[in-house]
Amino acid sequence: MTYQLTTFDDLAVGQKAFLHKTITEADISHFIAITGDKNPLHVDERFAEQTFFGQRIAHGMLSAALFSTLVGMHLPGLGAIFRSQTLEFLHPVFIGDTLCAWFEIMAIDPEAEQIQIKSWIDNQEGKTVIQGQTIASLLRGFKKNKAEEKKF
Repeated sequence: MTYQLTTFDDLAVGQKAFLHKTITEADISHFIAITGDKNPLHVDERFAEQTFFGQRIAHGMLSAALFSTLVGMHLPGLGAIFRSQTLEFLHPVFIGDTLCAWFEIMAIDPEAEQIQIKSWIDNQEGKTVIQGQTIASLLRGFKKNKAEEKKF
């Protein structure tokens, strides 16, 4: 399969991308299976009801993982590499919330091979639940596999 990698020429300051995701019980279960994070705030309704949240909440990093999808699939896109991410968790995400994760390119520096991106996630009420800054870079090319090397 042939893939078209994103180049710096494909990008512009102010360019935006977003994706929607509704957080489900299955998402929580999968996240626990991957990470082992069984904090009762995420898994025990009776425990969570006694907290100031009043109910179970989704793992913060489950929601923040949407930024990974944005980097590699949307903006910058195919061939982008996650370099760093800051996160500020502003409000809880509850099971059943529909999130909209956003990226906006703030600066592009091809010489430093960096793309600075404002990143945030809003819930279905338009309330920002996570915000931060993403730094990404782009792949420069692929190594040839052994079969291709023999052709040259």
